[in-house]
Amino acid sequence: MSIRWPRRLTPTHLSQLIRSQKNPLKALEMFGEAKHRYPNYRHNGPVYAAMIDILGRSGRVAEMKEVICRMKEDSCECRDSIFASAIKTYASVGLLDEAIALFRSLPQFNCVNWTESFITLLKILVKESKLEATYHLFLENSCRWEVKSLTHALNLLIYGLCRIHRSDLALCIFQEMDYQCCYPVRETYLTLMRGLCEDGRLTEATHLLYSMLWRISQKGSGADVAIYRTLLDALCDNGEVQEAVEILSKVLRKGLKAPKRRQKQLDLSQINHECEASICNAKAFITKALIKGTVPSWDAYRSLAIDLYYEGKIDKGDEVLKEMYIRGLRPSSLIYEAKVAALFTSGMIDEAVDVIEREMVENSCVPTVRLYNTVIRGLCNQGKSDLALGYYEKMSRQVACVPNKETYDILVDGLCRDGKYIEASQMLEQMLIHSYWPGGETYTKVIHGLCIIGRPYKAVMWLEEMISQAKIPQISVWGSLSVRAQIKALKLLAHFSTLKSGCNKANYSQVSYRESALEIWYKVKQELSNLTFCRKEMVGINFTSKVVYTHLDLETVKAICCEYRIHCADINIKSDATADDFTDVIESSRAYISCI
Repeated sequence: MSIRWPRRLTPTHLSQLIRSQKNPLKALEMFGEAKHRYPNYRHNGPVYAAMIDILGRSGRVAEMKEVICRMKEDSCECRDSIFASAIKTYASVGLLDEAIALFRSLPQFNCVNWTESFITLLKILVKESKLEATYHLFLENSCRWEVKSLTHALNLLIYGLCRIHRSDLALCIFQEMDYQCCYPVRETYLTLMRGLCEDGRLTEATHLLYSMLWRISQKGSGADVAIYRTLLDALCDNGEVQEAVEILSKVLRKGLKAPKRRQKQLDLSQINHECEASICNAKAFITKALIKGTVPSWDAYRSLAIDLYYEGKIDKGDEVLKEMYIRGLRPSSLIYEAKVAALFTSGMIDEAVDVIEREMVENSCVPTVRLYNTVIRGLCNQGKSDLALGYYEKMSRQVACVPNKETYDILVDGLCRDGKYIEASQMLEQMLIHSYWPGGETYTKVIHGLCIIGRPYKAVMWLEEMISQAKIPQISVWGSLSVRAQIKALKLLAHFSTLKSGCNKANYSQVSYRESALEIWYKVKQELSNLTFCRKEMVGINFTSKVVYTHLDLETVKAICCEYRIHCADINIKSDATADDFTDVIESSRAYISCI
């Protein structure tokens, strides 16, 4: 498709043009052509950001790197989010060294804030358990003025050390936060508290709780209840029930600022810690005391409910929801999302569906896109993709709740796993209609499935769409196609010069065919002569056959003709032709090429 260039080009207009292209190589061509067409035009930061984002999402790492080098040469002002996106792209394809090298080259760019890219790279390194590289990177950049805040970075270091059960070192970092002019936040205390309790350092965890009561809970905060419960449950598991009861009384009095009348309603002396069975009762009583002893607060109930559902304690989480109803507080979609995820994890499909069908409706809570995606993913994982399609339709009808790319990816993957390849193909069409470009793996699954159920012509159509987006088909895709479909696919490759220059031709030379090119051509010519097609002006579709057909019938012929906008024609077959044969006859201008 030719591009209609304006008389005067602006960066905003160019950003819109390249974002509207589904082929990233075509967008890159427009990006480079703009400077030649308009000598006085210069790319700015948003244009580079759009181009880098398109190339990164399509997996074109080499082209993305080239655009980043151009941005450095132009010395245009750019935002930190560009580099954070590029770092994620490098990490997703396993080029972690390239991501580190890009961050260390940031002084060469016109960027004055590195905080987002710094945090993004640290998060990736911690996830990959490369703590030594994380430590050196932090030391090199912690004192730079371009890194505006270190609190999140220190939280990542604490989290990484707690993952490898070195909470003692994490505690040292926590104690050094004051010297780094950083103030511990709730996430800091929660991460460190869990790490200390998992490592059995209950004494240090107790001291951490007291420092928390002094520093961030002087006015009382209900959202801290998850941190308190972590320590109290760990003490009970260690058999120190009496110590847990004493700390609970201090938490109610100093941490949650519970009124005295509520404290009197809780009889803490009723916990019997003499037998092992009372440990479970003590933990249940502590959870109940934290629920009923605190001042009614949406933050407190939300934090406790989500934490309980995250741990798989669905019954305890339901008690928190019940207490919220009694106190006149309405649960949010975040709580229901955590509950639905916990139910699907436990295999309780009917209960999870009941949450969104009945419970949320009764409490006037509107489902969000994230909640719908959680439900759809859970149903697809349980092999119930037909129900997932029903929720997709509900999602589409709901106001201000538009399915996103994640929704379509989940549905296509689930339908393919359940063997419903026709529905997966239809969902892929909807995905393209809404301008969400699928990845190469998504196309591969659908093409394989359509070939399995005997729809090679539809598979070739998706292969054409895949190639038009400059995505390189895998060799396994060619193996799943029939010989005639392979010829069609090779015909497509001749029409896409962008793919010729952007892919490795050696990949296609490895495809092995069952027949030589000459034998295929004779076979094709013979089959086409046994099927006649003639257009006419009226009377509709007239279909006749002199043999018993197993592949084509009147409905299939009408459907194929409808795709080519043919409503009146005479069709006569003399052999058991397939839908591919009929398509070839309609496209009489088709020229076959030799196999590779």
